[in-house]
Amino acid sequence: MRIAPALSSPSVRPFLLLAAMVLAFALVDLGHGRFLNRATAFSVLQQFATIGPVALGLGLTMIAREFDLSVGSMMSLAGCVAVMLGAEHPLIGIAAAMLVGAMSGVCQGAIMVVLRLSSVGVTLGGLLTVGGIAYVLTGNATIGYPRMDVAMLVNEPVLGVFSLRNAVAIALYVVAAFLFLWTRLGRDITAVGSNPRAALVAGVPVDRIVITVFAVSGILTALAGALLSYSLAAASPVAVVDTLVPATAAAIIGGVSLAGGRGTPVGIAGGVLVLCVLRSGLTAIGVPPFVHDIVTGAVLLSVALIDAPELQRRLVALRRAMTG
Repeated sequence: MRIAPALSSPSVRPFLLLAAMVLAFALVDLGHGRFLNRATAFSVLQQFATIGPVALGLGLTMIAREFDLSVGSMMSLAGCVAVMLGAEHPLIGIAAAMLVGAMSGVCQGAIMVVLRLSSVGVTLGGLLTVGGIAYVLTGNATIGYPRMDVAMLVNEPVLGVFSLRNAVAIALYVVAAFLFLWTRLGRDITAVGSNPRAALVAGVPVDRIVITVFAVSGILTALAGALLSYSLAAASPVAVVDTLVPATAAAIIGGVSLAGGRGTPVGIAGGVLVLCVLRSGLTAIGVPPFVHDIVTGAVLLSVALIDAPELQRRLVALRRAMTG
């Protein structure tokens, strides 16, 4: 038995938390106009464009009871590839980056299923290998992107809050939600994460699903990295932004279980929005940057406590005792 059906729903809970957070920031900022404005909304969606695709790919591997650590370096490598190959034709650079992401995901997934190795160990090796390749390609130097027109295009505000980058991220979630809810793929990923052996007996191609989710994770991370580097008109082998920790936190807030078998793209989107609104809201009201991690950690801990089976058992026992 759960504390409350809404709080335990992986798709509903993050949006309840999001609504509460928006209300709290609005009350704190009442009369100042620093939070409820287009600039903050644009900031939220731009952060969503950076973290969102990574969290979606990582979240899918977590639903399948795996974990893709390599996203931490793939974003940098993809940005470098896109900038180096996309000077004349930006779409070619993006396609090349996504191909690199797909190849990395397929290779790591194949190693796991063939040798029956832990995803943590394999993707930790992938994290270091991918990062090393980025250093070799760039000569350990930041490389500039000469197409300022492209940089302006991907970040140009539309209706004050949207941009090409965040529109792509939103579209990815719409497609993922449709596939997850209305095709067999979503059911198979959840089945693999819930019980791989039972899924195999039921006819689910477990190995193929594992390879697929890692390929998708690589592709989504690479796309986010390519668009981010275009927007900055530069790429670096050193991570421009830390995406691994925020993406993991967003997935967990969005209802994805580290034990696998639970979560949806809609819930992950809610978790990413919670994280982005939290960061943008704290910045808007003038909270020092070091406080951001403290507040984020507190939110993540609260979500973990809500999901704790022992806490739920004790609350149920307490309620029964109080009702006689």
